[in-house]
Amino acid sequence: MIENTVYQNELSGKVALVTGGTKGAGKAIAERLKRAGAQVIVTARNAPDDTGHGLYFVAADLSAPEGAAGVAKEVFGKFGGVDILVNNLGGSETPAGGFAVLTDVDWEQTLQINLLAPVRLDRAFLPQMIKNGSGVIIHIASIQGKLPLHDSTLPYAAAKAGLINYSKGLSKEVSSKGVRVLTVSPGGIMTDAAQRMMQRISESSGISVEEATQSVLNALGGVPFGRFAKPEEVAELVGFLVSPRAGYLTGTEFVIDGGTIPTV
Repeated sequence: MIENTVYQNELSGKVALVTGGTKGAGKAIAERLKRAGAQVIVTARNAPDDTGHGLYFVAADLSAPEGAAGVAKEVFGKFGGVDILVNNLGGSETPAGGFAVLTDVDWEQTLQINLLAPVRLDRAFLPQMIKNGSGVIIHIASIQGKLPLHDSTLPYAAAKAGLINYSKGLSKEVSSKGVRVLTVSPGGIMTDAAQRMMQRISESSGISVEEATQSVLNALGGVPFGRFAKPEEVAELVGFLVSPRAGYLTGTEFVIDGGTIPTV
């Protein structure tokens, strides 16, 4: 395999933090960076059954300011900082039914997880990166930042649009100081969270899970590639972007959606 041969040592000596790194795409990203030689720290609310392959776990609820502060304190105390920060944590737990069923709590919780958590962690680790004159920050956004779905993920789409804009603005500020900032916007990824979303749509609409999945595909205008992404495919893109091979890339959004977005 490519990742086990050509690239296996390219991140040796680097410390990487991957939020939401125990499941789905986050877990795949963490494992990909570990295979490239990095010391990888992962965060989540609850410890996984097996962090696997020497990953260092920090329990944290990043939807609150104290969660980010706790992660920063432990990481600085244990590792002295990070070279790579992958803000992967995100998701939508809001109900289906459009704007009218969404409460202030729905909006606030979604914005906290998908936008403010990355902002807080960037604020915690950027000064050290700037002092070192190097570092890479990856924001995992979504094609919903440009192609929103109104039925069940409107707050999520709005938060990811904000994250994309914030990421670009941040890159303009810190790239000249040696820190690269990039956005990765996946389309559908077949994770456990995605399956739960399909289940919620199924229950609220009185249709099967298969019909709910097809309705999401239809709402997106279809996926020319014919399927959602595998977590490992997103991880491989991130693995490249944080590597020295991508040293001139900053301020750019990379879309990985199987051709879903229909415009240039």
